[in-house]
Amino acid sequence: MGMNRRQFLRASGAGLAASTIVALGFSPLPAMAETRHYKLAKAKETRNTCPYCSVGCGLLMYSLGDGAKNVTSDIIHIEGDPDHPVNRGTLCPKGAGLLDFIHSPNRLKFPEIREPGTNEWKRVSWDEAMTRLAGLMKADRDANFIPTNAEGQLVNRWTSTGMLCASASSNETGYITHKAMRSMGMLVFDNQARV
Repeated sequence: MGMNRRQFLRASGAGLAASTIVALGFSPLPAMAETRHYKLAKAKETRNTCPYCSVGCGLLMYSLGDGAKNVTSDIIHIEGDPDHPVNRGTLCPKGAGLLDFIHSPNRLKFPEIREPGTNEWKRVSWDEAMTRLAGLMKADRDANFIPTNAEGQLVNRWTSTGMLCASASSNETGYITHKAMRSMGMLVFDNQARV
């Protein structure tokens, strides 16, 4: 291409002026490609355990909400915890569907009681439910506690009530639950994983 010195200076000056205008933000055309925002960028990460079976897979739950008292956090994403020694980031189909379980309109979020002889459930407070449960357990223990066996040996048994524990609990939670129930004399004690 034949170009003299004057044409070269004109082309260089035009190129410099155009690149300066674009660098200052006066681009004539919008960018055709842009990056998407990462949906978990502002989410709070919480580690948890899957509630379904006895395997106890680790979960990472991501929620949005600033933590203020008048703002309810909303869980937007759940995935397997890659640092968890049990599942190493994988989830079964039930665990992968936990987000639907959490957002289900049929999910029970408060205690309910059905009085004897009725077919309707009524909503109660957590304090009322715990007080009622403790009162019923105490009444049953007082009525059915067996301090000694037929030979007169001290046995301290309570066989009319049982405890079914969650299988996804940690070893520490299981230990404390076991000690609390056994200290009351409860013999019927099992785990959800065997049911």
